[in-house]
Amino acid sequence: MTETLSPYAIEVPRLRRRWVKAMRHFRKLIANKEDTTHVFHITNALNGNDLYRQFNRFVANPEGRKRFEERTYLPPILDDRETLRAMPKGSLADAYCNFMDREGLSAQGLVDEFDRFAKDIDDTRTPEFRWYNNRSRDTHDMLHVLTGYGRDALGETSVLAYSYQQTSGFGIQFIAYMGALEVKRWAPKGAPVIGAIREAARRGKAAKNIMLYNIQDLLPLPLEEVREMLGVTPMEAYPKVHAMMHAAGLDPYAAVGGPVVDGPTGEAAFG
Repeated sequence: MTETLSPYAIEVPRLRRRWVKAMRHFRKLIANKEDTTHVFHITNALNGNDLYRQFNRFVANPEGRKRFEERTYLPPILDDRETLRAMPKGSLADAYCNFMDREGLSAQGLVDEFDRFAKDIDDTRTPEFRWYNNRSRDTHDMLHVLTGYGRDALGETSVLAYSYQQTSGFGIQFIAYMGALEVKRWAPKGAPVIGAIREAARRGKAAKNIMLYNIQDLLPLPLEEVREMLGVTPMEAYPKVHAMMHAAGLDPYAAVGGPVVDGPTGEAAFG
């Protein structure tokens, strides 16, 4: 049985959650947060049928149905720096290029990471569901730009908490809160780490899902206009955590997966 009357709805499978596998890959992710394949393994282990249900809701939405009928593949568009750089300064495209270039990232790079993961699993997904899953993957870095969260451990977990409110996927929520607990152990006492995650979740719940939009239409628009269009609200807790870390002489980008040091609370950080 499917959950909607959409002609594109798919049957929701009965999938169990694999906690042991998820925890094994979470510890590996903590050891090396740059190895994104562990994120895919965790979500694959814990999402169950969440994303299948979300797919059916997506194609039941008129805008989601349009995007599905278009089936646009985003990586070549997002990696076309020449075209994106020709768009106005201050646009979403301009901000996206600045972010990706600064971080040394590419949309194809994330695809390659996913392909590494896919080699290790028995992929029984339909082509239709693969497209939806890929669109969620390929808009991840765009969410960094829209929300203002960096690629430090708290920034990544905040983006996941934000996106969980729009795409479900229990594995995403698991990484968000478990990752935040790791950061909290390292951060100065009183830093609102969990508050930052909860704020990210509220922001995601209040905002519209970028997956429903034609990304090519959004790219030339001013970044602030796109944020207003999607209802992306300002944040307070995340920059406060960063400020407290810097005041304590700590690098937020070394909080998880960085060198082991003694934090200001007397607890060890994580290597």
